[in-house]
Amino acid sequence: MTIQRVLMGPGPSDVPAEVLAALARPTIGHLDPEFLRVLDETQGMLRQVFGTKSALTLPISATGSAGMETCFVNLLEPGDHALICRHGVFGGRMAEVARRAGAEVTLVEAPWGRPIDPDDVAAAAQKRAFKVLAVVHAETSTGVLQDLSPFRAIADSCGALLLVDAVTSLAGVPVNVDDMGIDAIYSGTQKCLSCPPGLSPISFSERARDALAARATPVQSWYLDLTLIGQYFGGERVYHHTAPVNMIFALHEALRLVLSEGLENRYTRHRTQAEALYQGLEALGLELVVEPPARLPPLTLVRIPDGVDDVTVRKKLLTEHDLEIGGGLGDFKGKAWRIGLMGASATPKHVELCLSALADALS
Repeated sequence: MTIQRVLMGPGPSDVPAEVLAALARPTIGHLDPEFLRVLDETQGMLRQVFGTKSALTLPISATGSAGMETCFVNLLEPGDHALICRHGVFGGRMAEVARRAGAEVTLVEAPWGRPIDPDDVAAAAQKRAFKVLAVVHAETSTGVLQDLSPFRAIADSCGALLLVDAVTSLAGVPVNVDDMGIDAIYSGTQKCLSCPPGLSPISFSERARDALAARATPVQSWYLDLTLIGQYFGGERVYHHTAPVNMIFALHEALRLVLSEGLENRYTRHRTQAEALYQGLEALGLELVVEPPARLPPLTLVRIPDGVDDVTVRKKLLTEHDLEIGGGLGDFKGKAWRIGLMGASATPKHVELCLSALADALS
């Protein structure tokens, strides 16, 4: 039985018909010249969306969490020091992955629902040298958009590589990897790219590639070792693993749609629909947790009113309106909803449906 939902949670987002059609193309070999042509084009389009000229820009064959792990295990060795910013679930996950890679982790924290204070990070950076400074650009658990502009200078002050989580920001808000001086970045296909989940785009700067080449120990994960994967995505085409051919077809089409719309137009669309959502939610008497300067247009955190049951409302939305929104995580579990306006799900029709369905459920 086919079930079709309107996806307005924290991901996945709605997938355009053109992307689903690309996913259903006949499978060909991962060394077929036609597939390699598509792969090269996919990498080129990823560079445009990331805002980078880096050669080591590619989709990891797994979901966004694998992109996170790829960045950390390739850059960190046992005994290295990592300075990690945590103001939600995914900053905490970065810290856990860094520890499992053998690094000594120093945390800089902010209350959930607020951005990290760069002054706190700068103060921590003065205490020692660090191999990596890691920050979440768009915290999916809270709907906070972090201003990245101060972080390159802070990373330089402690000799660190700058590592960024852009899972919920890529193609929804500007990322600008080269302009921001980001050394390693990862995302996911299922958010603002509106492609099915299954790939994690990543990019490494020249500094990050130099650090990878200078490692004294092998990369902890064989599957995620970029010294090996890079040989398949480079000119040599050395076999590492069987690429997920049809997912690459889907990502290629999703990126084509992004660039056809135009990045600036896409960013404007996300902002415009987010503002309409904010106004509509406040008209319903609902409270937005994040203050306006730090709100993430692709994802909005809404406080659940007193006396309203989280699960009951979300179940009603799903069963009566075929609408999915997300529940809270961590500090906001049972206390807030997460409403996504990502990629193909950021339209006036989505906003109108969400507001009318919430009004019905709350009545």
